[in-house]
Amino acid sequence: MPSLADTTRDRILFGGDYNPEQWPEETWPEDVRLMQAAGVNSVTLGVFSWSRLEPRPGVHDFGWLDRLMDLMHAGGIGVVLATPTASPPPWLGRLHPDTLPVDEDGRTERWGGRQHFSHSSGTYRRHAAAITEALAARYEGHPALTMWHVNNEYCTFDHGDEAAVRFRRWLRDRYGTLDALNTAWGTAFWSQGYGDWDEILPARRTHYLKNPTQVLDFRRFTSDMLLECFTAERDIVRRHTPHLPVTTNFMPLWHGQDAWRWAEEEDVVSVDLYPDPRDPLGAQHGALVQDMTRSQARGPWMLMEQAAGPVNWRGVNHPKPRGLNRLWSLQAVARGADAVCYFQWRQSRQGAEKFHSGMVGHAGEEGRTYQEVKRLGADLAGLGPHVAGTRTAADVAVLHDWHSWWAGDQEARPSTRFGYPDVLHAWHRALWEGRLTTDFAHPEHDLTSYRVVVVPQLYALTDAAVDNLLAHVRRGGTLVCGFLTGVADQDDRVRPGGMDARLRALFGIRTLHEWWPLEADETAACEGFRGTLWSEEIEPDGTAAETVPYRGGELDGLPAVLRKGRAWYLSTLPEPAALRELLARVCAEAGVRPVLDGLPAGVEAVRRGDLLFLLHHGRDTVTVDLPGPHRDLLTGETVTDRVTLARHGVAVLTERPS
Repeated sequence: MPSLADTTRDRILFGGDYNPEQWPEETWPEDVRLMQAAGVNSVTLGVFSWSRLEPRPGVHDFGWLDRLMDLMHAGGIGVVLATPTASPPPWLGRLHPDTLPVDEDGRTERWGGRQHFSHSSGTYRRHAAAITEALAARYEGHPALTMWHVNNEYCTFDHGDEAAVRFRRWLRDRYGTLDALNTAWGTAFWSQGYGDWDEILPARRTHYLKNPTQVLDFRRFTSDMLLECFTAERDIVRRHTPHLPVTTNFMPLWHGQDAWRWAEEEDVVSVDLYPDPRDPLGAQHGALVQDMTRSQARGPWMLMEQAAGPVNWRGVNHPKPRGLNRLWSLQAVARGADAVCYFQWRQSRQGAEKFHSGMVGHAGEEGRTYQEVKRLGADLAGLGPHVAGTRTAADVAVLHDWHSWWAGDQEARPSTRFGYPDVLHAWHRALWEGRLTTDFAHPEHDLTSYRVVVVPQLYALTDAAVDNLLAHVRRGGTLVCGFLTGVADQDDRVRPGGMDARLRALFGIRTLHEWWPLEADETAACEGFRGTLWSEEIEPDGTAAETVPYRGGELDGLPAVLRKGRAWYLSTLPEPAALRELLARVCAEAGVRPVLDGLPAGVEAVRRGDLLFLLHHGRDTVTVDLPGPHRDLLTGETVTDRVTLARHGVAVLTERPS
């Protein structure tokens, strides 16, 4: 199958969404000039162009897009052509109300925004296939075309009647019989037993708490229905251009999409990434998303969207300080990106996103944003031949699973004071601040290449996943698990004892008596640190080689942390410094160390292929000690024993013989 390498060809793709239909046609040649000056080599066309391409049912207007495709080719700029199906034209909703999504209260979501389509609507799917077929047939041989981008940020839910029909069909395929469904859903509780498939509804609003397994299956169904929409369009464009890769852009950690499964259906895995420039952990959030996307891609990936400056959807939308755009872009390259792109090329003057920045902002060519984009384009052009296609290696895997997240994120749970993403971020932060590069993995993935496997929290685990964790430890690997892991099976059925018995034996736990969630401002005193969010009343079985006890309160003397051989269990979330120190110790004992020791505060070191990336997330100038002479590919200079990084500075180093 085609891959990102078929488009990059030893380059880093650089560009972004280009929406020229918002501008007079005489602006287009000026755009090409500015793109060429900035080193742009790729643009995405047509993402939200359905009403322009098909202004009336069955009536197509491709002339403007023909001229744009020709213009891009003449300018040496490749085109990632998008199917426009994320934002249907108003006529589709007016003529076919069944194409519109329905929320859990039964209210229809109208046109006037975007993503106003029902993933289950046969009418929507037919019209989406028709416009995709027309696009693919027209441009299959165009020399500017380098990749397909299907839809955009799949993120719709639908609780309507057609979704109900498809949900029942999906459940039949999953369970086969109503008896099996009733068993899986635990419908003996609250007299919910189903005697006819037509009695089953999507997870609509109820008087009181919904059946949590019904909600879990509805989330699985939603991800699968959206995936059907993607694969239907993918198959159309693939039939016309089997040599070109196909992608669609993920939103990081979006709740409604099992990205592990989706990634298996993509030729190129791409993501949209918008850390808050005022967030002191914005770079760590970026690193988490980059690590996860690289792991889904199993290699190089595409940064489909980021902001060159401020966004428009936060309460207060701050611009990026000088140098931050370059720093975060090169961080993505360090962590495996072979494409660095933006939403969007030219900042809109009208519409809902006119205050969202572009590569060319309202200040125009002389503006700081465009000038910084030009510098970045030159950097990427120089790095491309050295970095494209290379791998970012990691000895540590963080396990993550959407189904476990969905199962644990239910209305009636021991604590709503925190969410699964909070725990995931906390553990990744500890590893990131310890300068340890991580992959992400599904709990049933092959883990044999990792020395250390970290499980921040996996509330629901299949038997296969539990067996996989046990096998990792038996092979000599190290396992570190956080609280509330292994509580339930794949149907959200609590396992006997409140934790899988095999895991209890692995960690040296005889009995898990009670969960003791903590209030938002409450901590649990432990020997040497304080725990946050959670604590557990655990009785050890006497086989643990090491324990760290709680001190004071109801759990005084009971273990907050247990280690049995190479298996660790944390029944609380240690405060950030303590978690960082613990994971650094565990990794060091397993033979995993940072790329460089003794880095100044705020400096991140990542090795990709033979290159060493140093990324300075602070504002003060720092000096980094190096093991011998290196050449900085960004400056062409040779540095010996040390390199100086100014505010938001970056060095990309290759070793030179001494």
